[in-house]
Amino acid sequence: MPDLDTHAGDDGVARLYDRWAARYDTDKNVTRDLDATVLRRSSLRVRGRDVLELGAGTGKNTRWLAAEARHLVAMDFSAGMLDEARRNVRAANVTFLEHDVRIAWPLAPGMVDVVVGNLILEHVRDLAPVMAECARVVRPGGQLYLCELHPYRQLLGGQAYFTDPRTRETVHVPAFRHTVSEYVTTGIEAGFVVRDLGEWLEAEAAANDPPRLLSVLFDRC
Repeated sequence: MPDLDTHAGDDGVARLYDRWAARYDTDKNVTRDLDATVLRRSSLRVRGRDVLELGAGTGKNTRWLAAEARHLVAMDFSAGMLDEARRNVRAANVTFLEHDVRIAWPLAPGMVDVVVGNLILEHVRDLAPVMAECARVVRPGGQLYLCELHPYRQLLGGQAYFTDPRTRETVHVPAFRHTVSEYVTTGIEAGFVVRDLGEWLEAEAAANDPPRLLSVLFDRC
């Protein structure tokens, strides 16, 4: 089984999300908004279950997950993003955890029924160790749900970015390109079975636009 790093290299991604945090919810962001819609439409079983959210950010999905779940661990490596999430989500059944997904997780084996990851794996070079860690913490019969910027968009130059309000600089957050088969294969190799795969485009997009998001729902064997 691939091992996570005991420490991740400082590539500046967390600091960039810290800079973005105060404006993340108010900036125009079609990818963010579509991601929230797709999650809520998924066949993921969340109600009454113990859930781990990877890349909780400012809590755009955390609030919905908390309303459905028995208990939710909302994990992110950006302190600035988690500060916003704590202000946005006051639910008693949520535990916030500041942690880098690329570093060995401080979570017990089989402690959750569901892992949910949204718009996070583009910032991870090697998917296999993260998938293996998902398999470690998910109970048998549980699920893993991922929603990411579609590889087609990445090939066309799509990448998380924001405009710094002080300098008016466009800041691109470091990202790695992954293929559809990479997402699927690494999940299967970790012990998951694909239940559903979706390709998503916002309603107002042109008919010939490439999909914006890829979602994959796995079952845990």
